Amino acid sequence: MAPSPADERRRRGLRRMRMLALALLGFAAVVFLATLRLDHDGVWGYVNTAAEAAMVGALADWFAVTALFRHPLGLPVPHTAIIPKRKNEIGRNLQEFVTENFLTEDIARERLAAAHVSDRIGRWLADPGNRATVLTEVVRVARAGLGRLHEDEVRGLVQDFLVPRLMREPVSPIAGALLEGIVAERTHHGLVDLGLEELHDWLRENPGTYADVLGSRAPWWSPPWLDDRVIGWTYEQLLAFLREIRGDERHPARLALDDLLRRLAQDLQHDDDVMARAEALKERLLTHPQAAETAVGLWRSFRTALEAAMDDESSYFHARGDELLEHLGRRLREDPVWKERLEARLGEAVSFVVNTYGSELAEVISVTVDRWDGREAAERIELHVGRDLQFIRINGTVVGALAGVVIHAVGQALA
Repeated sequence: MAPSPADERRRRGLRRMRMLALALLGFAAVVFLATLRLDHDGVWGYVNTAAEAAMVGALADWFAVTALFRHPLGLPVPHTAIIPKRKNEIGRNLQEFVTENFLTEDIARERLAAAHVSDRIGRWLADPGNRATVLTEVVRVARAGLGRLHEDEVRGLVQDFLVPRLMREPVSPIAGALLEGIVAERTHHGLVDLGLEELHDWLRENPGTYADVLGSRAPWWSPPWLDDRVIGWTYEQLLAFLREIRGDERHPARLALDDLLRRLAQDLQHDDDVMARAEALKERLLTHPQAAETAVGLWRSFRTALEAAMDDESSYFHARGDELLEHLGRRLREDPVWKERLEARLGEAVSFVVNTYGSELAEVISVTVDRWDGREAAERIELHVGRDLQFIRINGTVVGALAGVVIHAVGQALA
């Protein structure tokens, strides 16, 4: 058990409280001796009896507090030095207490609900400074991760792990099932729309390039004026065709593409010939000498682009990250569906951890206490709680004095 920086502060506080308790005991002893030979029929009798009872109370509570941590005066009195002798049992009892009263699903869910995590996160993310802090930490962690992953490790990961694993695993059923789900959910429509838009915009902005490409394929005997007419007509028709596809979700070309992808997904899962050709293509790609170098090159490009984006606070990375965090915070503050969803997921996670690992987490207490040396454990525990325990000695002195006054008064009344 290594001492913490706060131990010296605790030690000074414990020392002050001990001196205060001892000073009260000394004061009671001085008063007792000073009033011992005075007339006890009057007020001095009350003072002497109060001082005597205060000493008794102080000594009794000193014995009780000291007996927790060591033998008083070094004497092996039974039932003293309780913590050093019974630390293992105390650790097990503490483990059971924590398990039964803290690490339960009901208590964990109750505390989680009372914390209002979604509202707190939402309000915290509303501050631009906090969002900047999140992005700074993300960049720091990402940079550390990128710096630790070298190109040789990427190459080794591809050659020694990914390629052999992919060679053994059939990918066509997985690819077919994935493609089937994409088509069924129409997820690919967004990509198709993006491709159509980009192609249409490129053609509209580059008619000369289109004319050069088609002109180079024209027959040598075709007159130039005819080539220009054909190229111009096909150019306008192609633009019109792309506009029609973009504007009509039920366009025959879209339906044909969906049907093609749907049949391909089925064939990848059930057609032996298509599955065999897919696996053969996979093997050719994976066994190609440049496969690992291509993966390393892609990784190098990705890392360079990501590092450049992280370094530039005006980049899309930072702007988009701040926008996403602000959007998340607003949803967590204002959208009850998002709040309920987050709280439900957190509740499930906490319940899983508590139910699965609660006993193991609490067992850390008993295992740690078992490893402690008895004397050192007593010293460390006294350092943390001993200052407060000195109030028992102080209270014992005061209460003893008051009890002495009452006892003397009763004695005087009955005399």
